[in-house]
Amino acid sequence: MIKVNREINKDIVVIGGGAAGCNAAIAASKNNDVLLIERYGFTGGTTTYILDSLNGFYTPNDNDNIVVGGISAEIIKRLQSKNECFYRFNTYGSGKVITYNPETLKCIYEDMLIENNVEIMLHSLFLDVDIKDNKISSIYVANKREVIKINVGIVIDCSGDGDVCYKAGYDFLGVGKDPVQSLTTTFRVSNINTEKATFTKNEMWSLMKKANESGKYNLPREEGSFHKTTFSNIVSTNMVRIVLDDPTDIKKISNAEIDGRRQVKEYFRFMKNELPGYEDSELLSSSIQVGVRETRRIIGEYILDINDVISGNKFDDGILLCGSPVEDHNASKSVDWQYIEGNKTYQLPYRCLIPKNSKNLLMAGRCISANHRAFASVRSAAQCMAMGQAAGTAASIAFNEKKNVKDIDIQLLRKRLIQDGAILEMSDK
Repeated sequence: MIKVNREINKDIVVIGGGAAGCNAAIAASKNNDVLLIERYGFTGGTTTYILDSLNGFYTPNDNDNIVVGGISAEIIKRLQSKNECFYRFNTYGSGKVITYNPETLKCIYEDMLIENNVEIMLHSLFLDVDIKDNKISSIYVANKREVIKINVGIVIDCSGDGDVCYKAGYDFLGVGKDPVQSLTTTFRVSNINTEKATFTKNEMWSLMKKANESGKYNLPREEGSFHKTTFSNIVSTNMVRIVLDDPTDIKKISNAEIDGRRQVKEYFRFMKNELPGYEDSELLSSSIQVGVRETRRIIGEYILDINDVISGNKFDDGILLCGSPVEDHNASKSVDWQYIEGNKTYQLPYRCLIPKNSKNLLMAGRCISANHRAFASVRSAAQCMAMGQAAGTAASIAFNEKKNVKDIDIQLLRKRLIQDGAILEMSDK
């Protein structure tokens, strides 16, 4: 039995202050009392403690076919106004991406949350739920001082691992049931001689393979990427590969954190010794935690299928667009890529944000309802941001109209999203 120190009431509570959670809270805040709960001391989640680039805003070609707008577009606009981002093309051909300063992005999220009167509760961990009449009646949150019981109207699970859905008893795919993608620890390297570091990606991969064959190095992934950052002579790298069947297992994830840092040192040793221009480089930092790509995918009112992705399917309840290829970081030493037929886009249905038979619980981010291959496409940061806006808008409608989340007017939801700048349709070329 949890000892409660304080009890409060909130219209809408968002668990997880990552890209999906921040957008959900901002969207839900119109005429509602919204609380955002985040376990770290800052917002942004993966976009501020793992990554420095936003994928998924554009289709994978050389054109400016943007597929995500709304709140996400405002975030990019604010980054641009501060001269804290630039556009570049993904080295794997998945389209134009936006590279930014993560420290600036943290502040932009916080500014927008505060401007929209969202209450932010940092350093707080979600614990459990109460269920009454098949609805979540309250949730429990702990911080260093107290345990708080929050009586709530609508909950949006943006925890990444689907923690709220799991505690509420909803079934899931992923860990323990089908494959999940590998993990990574990103890192930054400084003091690069850019005039000498002119090798290509394929040339670096070839050097990795030779390094492993020599027996002098142990590089689990013989590929990976690096890119310039908003800082001079500093590159950000994504090379580490950690294969883990269940990242929700505390012993396994603890070992993964340790292994990730060990691999960072090994990859940096390779870079410093074997790559031209890295002779005087220094290991600047590694990500705050290991990057988890996939754990629980909660079974929703609809499960996005790989055929929906590859065929470019559209839905009556479509709430966002995605043109990103399947990017499956499996257990091998390479990534499995699969591109959408004819450079099309597909829609994510609203039903994928609703746990099966849920009344007042929604989800956004990497815990949404999708099979493994489909998820490997729709998990891009821009799409998670768009999911958040859709979930927050739906939560606001459901709360104000006193309806279950699956019973709201879908066309009203789509209309509200379009009014707020979201992109739901485009002509595929």
